[in-house]
Amino acid sequence: MKLFLKPGSCSLASHIVLEEIGRPYDTETVDLAKKLTASGADFWAINPKGYVPALLLDDGDLLTEGPAILQYLADLAPELQLAPANGSKARYQLQSWLTFIGTEVHKNFSPFFNPAATPEMKDLARANLQRRLAYTHEQLAGRPFLMGETFSVADAYLFTVLSWAKFIKLDLSDWPNLTAFQTRVAARPATQRALKAEGLI
Repeated sequence: MKLFLKPGSCSLASHIVLEEIGRPYDTETVDLAKKLTASGADFWAINPKGYVPALLLDDGDLLTEGPAILQYLADLAPELQLAPANGSKARYQLQSWLTFIGTEVHKNFSPFFNPAATPEMKDLARANLQRRLAYTHEQLAGRPFLMGETFSVADAYLFTVLSWAKFIKLDLSDWPNLTAFQTRVAARPATQRALKAEGLI
């Protein structure tokens, strides 16, 4: 497998999970502005969507979209319980979290990385983020991870997007359950390996 990534972007979640499952894989960074990979390949030709993550499978198929990649990787190592079993109610709860993180948290960070975003757009996004983070803080009360006692792929995704808060000067200390969560996930050996590989620590 090969993961196409941009250090520190949403592809970090997939990188963390690849480290968690311990299967052989390669990575290649992508210059998203130029749409070129580190080896000089045209990224448009690899992924017509033009963004990361993209996971090239051993059979030559390409898998895109973070939540799909995360679940695929989790299902390669079901013994690790990074995702509940397919068809179970818990699996749909995991998908609910992945959708919420993607559409309500991740997307509200996007205007801060878009040079065309107006101050009004950023103010609206910040207000939305504060509401969504308050909800997530409440859901983490009394449990270490989103799904309860067990680390899941949703936690890798939430950790990744919350790590962007410092770049937009959003202080997470108002939500102590979130800061404790970040510390907890950051301490996992797989997270440390992925962060080091991407030059983030």
